[in-house]
Amino acid sequence: MSESDSIDLGDSYEEVESFLLGGPPTLTRLEVAERAGVPMELATELWRLLGFVQVTDETVAFTASDVQALRLAVDLMELDILSPDSQAALVRTWGRSFARLAEWQATLLTDLAIEAKDPGVGLAEIATEVVPRVEALQSYVWRRHLASTANRLLATASAGEPEQTMAVCFVDIVGYTTQSKSLEEAELVEWIERFEQAATTAVIDRGGRVIKTIGDEILFTTDEASTAAEIALALTARGRDSDDLFPDVRAGIAYGAVVNRLGDVFGATVNIASRLTSVARPGTVVVDRGAHAVLTGEDAPDADEAPSDEAATADGDTGPEDSRESTATPDAGPEADNQDQDDSPSYQFRRIRRVSVKGYSRLEAWRLRPTKD
Repeated sequence: MSESDSIDLGDSYEEVESFLLGGPPTLTRLEVAERAGVPMELATELWRLLGFVQVTDETVAFTASDVQALRLAVDLMELDILSPDSQAALVRTWGRSFARLAEWQATLLTDLAIEAKDPGVGLAEIATEVVPRVEALQSYVWRRHLASTANRLLATASAGEPEQTMAVCFVDIVGYTTQSKSLEEAELVEWIERFEQAATTAVIDRGGRVIKTIGDEILFTTDEASTAAEIALALTARGRDSDDLFPDVRAGIAYGAVVNRLGDVFGATVNIASRLTSVARPGTVVVDRGAHAVLTGEDAPDADEAPSDEAATADGDTGPEDSRESTATPDAGPEADNQDQDDSPSYQFRRIRRVSVKGYSRLEAWRLRPTKD
């Protein structure tokens, strides 16, 4: 569609807005705060954290649903669900998450409306038919994820552990900048979506958890280092296959203590995994000392033996690889004697002599390969 053929859906917006907000806007923000019994300063801060566009005191842009939302927020605070320390971070996370979701959904609805015989009518009809179903489905998905995550986190909390020990892996596309310049917009979107879909499927199918995707990169965690290794090796193998449309990728894995917060992960283990990814060669997987120890059946290093935090230049040079190559089969535990040892994953490690990246001047690292690679 050319610019001259563009369709103005503004006339139908008021009808859709009224449907989405439970009625046409009739209140100013001052009236909303007053009816909710919430100080104007608190209401403004909550709206700002949620990412809502700020309006003047005289602008009529609110409905009864906004009053109810403020009351619910106050209820949560009084129940100590939203403490002063966690309030800003949690509300900001809500705002960011739903803003991204709404952007994608609104784009989809608009595209469908434009394709209708009467775009204005089409948008209103699509909204009334689709939105309630999407809302119900979102609630179902949220509850399912909440049940699964609560089960995992409550188990950790009952053990009294402030941190969790897990594997953290970054996988990113090699040559993304060059490709993004050579592809048309639609081709680039398709390329990225293919990567995200395939990578997410590989992680979920093996019991991992996707923390986030960042354009050309995916961050995921697993409880076991061997699971992260399996996923990373599978994805890099696909990238090396010239007949596979999956892009060429590289990966970095670190194993150790991780702090979970609001669906994200933090700590030195996460930083190390990211740094190792940045120095990994195309189509390869690089692991840190913690992952290497677990995969070879050795004891993982103690926290006080963590790599130095001294600042170093991120020169991307991993240095010459050690000529010594080792092969290891992870310890299968006490049940190993009753299992076929050939079913246990085995790996080859090639020691990288030096890894000097930002924040870490003496990282120990190994390039990981399956024994049958």
